[in-house]
Amino acid sequence: MISSIIFIILLASGVIFFTMSIKKILRNIRLGRDVNINDQSGKRWITMARVALGQSKMVTRPVAGFFHIIIYVGFIIINFEVLEIIIDGIFGTHRIFANPLGSIYNFFIGSFEILAFGVLVACVVFFSRRNIIRLNRFISKDLDGFPKSDANIILIVEVILMSLFLSMNAADQLLQERGAEHYIKAGAFPVSSLLVPLLSNISTETLIAIERFCWWLHIAGILLFLNYVPFSKHFHIFLSFPNTWYSNLNKKGKFTNLESVTNEVKLMLDPSAVPPPSTPGAAPVRFGVKDVRDLTWKNLMDSYSCTECGRCTSVCPANITGKALSPRKIMMDTRDRLEEVGRNIDQRGPEYDDGKSLLNDYISPEELWACTTCNACVQACPVNIDPLSIIIDMRRFLVMEQSAAPSELNGMFTKIENNGAPWQFSPADRLNWVNKD
Repeated sequence: MISSIIFIILLASGVIFFTMSIKKILRNIRLGRDVNINDQSGKRWITMARVALGQSKMVTRPVAGFFHIIIYVGFIIINFEVLEIIIDGIFGTHRIFANPLGSIYNFFIGSFEILAFGVLVACVVFFSRRNIIRLNRFISKDLDGFPKSDANIILIVEVILMSLFLSMNAADQLLQERGAEHYIKAGAFPVSSLLVPLLSNISTETLIAIERFCWWLHIAGILLFLNYVPFSKHFHIFLSFPNTWYSNLNKKGKFTNLESVTNEVKLMLDPSAVPPPSTPGAAPVRFGVKDVRDLTWKNLMDSYSCTECGRCTSVCPANITGKALSPRKIMMDTRDRLEEVGRNIDQRGPEYDDGKSLLNDYISPEELWACTTCNACVQACPVNIDPLSIIIDMRRFLVMEQSAAPSELNGMFTKIENNGAPWQFSPADRLNWVNKD
């Protein structure tokens, strides 16, 4: 009874703190401008099934894709084992699913063990790629500080959790064979049975202590990890599905128009047009994006969905040629600034202005103007994040609000204004080239 009460308190605390973190993240995402993304629902479900569920964009890089699928499948399926542990913890039972499932239970436990071993191998491979092989996209200065530690923490914790699971099962198997009280004979242990010789000479009382220690540490580790995830890049495990559902379904290269600019152009071309109604006391509409509140909620969801894998930056032609732009950094900076705004709201209220902004304080104009708008980053992202839309909207602010375009563009703008074309020739001279004289 005491054990069950302690477990319930531990479980409730973990769930409550996780819920509080999720509420803050949802609040932060809702700080963005509203945008309606509910069209073509059938195509959206297909996109989500293909990209998020089917991992179609992960396997474009086969090695990483293969091992990621192992971790992905393991994470989903082993939740069945977590559910059993939770029920056992609440009611003081042991392997409660064994009797209802019969022989199928053995298949499940055996499958979980094989997956757990696969996750162990995958985590070791990923850790080696980051810290021994040191792939270029994992040693970039974008990841200096917490992001680099975060990735290693996640891999190490997953190794520990899977090791505890297999150790727990090895002790459980021996206790079943010895007929220890409370340990019903159930489950198949193709992997943890390899650990049994290491435990065979240990007394039953010590084995029970080992099994209980691994059981408690395993579930406590899962709850701690659950509460770490909202502060980590690993949060993409929750947002990848909705983020792919709300993907931009337009063809690559199709840009949006600012509604405010479109309305102004219509008024210029048609004097009889009726201006859209204005809200008394409302702040004037900003052209483009200066800070995170100017972005759409989808842009902000993108920032939380980023797993910092660096595939976007690794294919960015601007980054490859040594320019300042890194699409991964654009998304990480957006998330960091959004988190800062959220903390300001929590501490000083929603109206507080810290005098900072996403533009200049986090992302420099040099980064923005280095972009070639090729959409390579959008195509490469495993969860359909769109860094380009943020870059374009921040450029719009620089041009339309601050007149801060590069001199090359300013020259082109002047020629378009004067000549109706980006060239220095007047409209009357455009056809001179056809004259044979």
